[in-house]
Amino acid sequence: MVNLEVKLSNLRFKNPVLVASGTFGWGIEYNRFFDIGLLGGVIVKGLSLNPRQGNPPPRIVETPCGMLNSIGLQNIGLEKFVSEVLPQFDSIRTNLIVNIYGSEIGEFVELAGRLNNYKQIAALEINVSCPNVKAGGAAFGKDPEVVFVLISSIKKVCDKTIIVKLTPNVTDIALIAQAAQSAKADAVSLINTLTGMIIDTKTKKPFLGNKFGGLSGPAIYPVGLKMVYETYEKVNIPIIGVGGIYNADVAVQYILAGASMIQIGTANFVEPDISLKIIEGIRRYLEDEEIDDVNKLVGLAHN
Repeated sequence: MVNLEVKLSNLRFKNPVLVASGTFGWGIEYNRFFDIGLLGGVIVKGLSLNPRQGNPPPRIVETPCGMLNSIGLQNIGLEKFVSEVLPQFDSIRTNLIVNIYGSEIGEFVELAGRLNNYKQIAALEINVSCPNVKAGGAAFGKDPEVVFVLISSIKKVCDKTIIVKLTPNVTDIALIAQAAQSAKADAVSLINTLTGMIIDTKTKKPFLGNKFGGLSGPAIYPVGLKMVYETYEKVNIPIIGVGGIYNADVAVQYILAGASMIQIGTANFVEPDISLKIIEGIRRYLEDEEIDDVNKLVGLAHN
């Protein structure tokens, strides 16, 4: 038997596999495919204080080895989330992580403070890195001083585990991670999508309604892996690796690079139960390598 349990801050996860925000709806939709309670945790789609309509269509286009999306954080807002979604997690035995977004620091702080009151929520993932909204997150995530102020402000009103999701669209992602660490964040997750675009040669115009979008899928995993590797050498808080993970081998690579946990994103659209296969694949890898604890893998590529 091998141990897959991971501890992050004061939370215990039954395994290191999470599902990434924006790729798994509100989580409960996937219960028709499998018991989501088997996951280490569920990260719901980005939540804002008030409902958002998101960006104009088209919003998604397939790319070689991936996809480009420009959803624009469409969501039902805090009140509906609390009344309609949250109660459904009372019977689901896994960690619920809520990804939150604001267009200004005050919105982040108010949202975090209000979510702090709900026992069903284990942690918050602070989205300072959405690449396809015109205000807020994208700018926040590129400035270490702003990240420090934002996370410090959230920590004053929220005592839940705080994870900061980082953008790869910066010169030095480790510098942003260090700012989050200095502000007492409990962990960082990286990477979010890379900014890109597609042009329709028939219309001769950008394909996406918002022109630009976020590139995800297997094409970006080497970039995510490198950034996790670099960040691991610069921070002492746990790293959650995300970006193009589509099988257990890539998941293990992220852990070897320094990720304590991983998130499955775009692969959920192709194979709804891929996360369960990756959990089992990590288990088999540990057994084959005669390693009794997944935590012993973290950062081994640096030795």
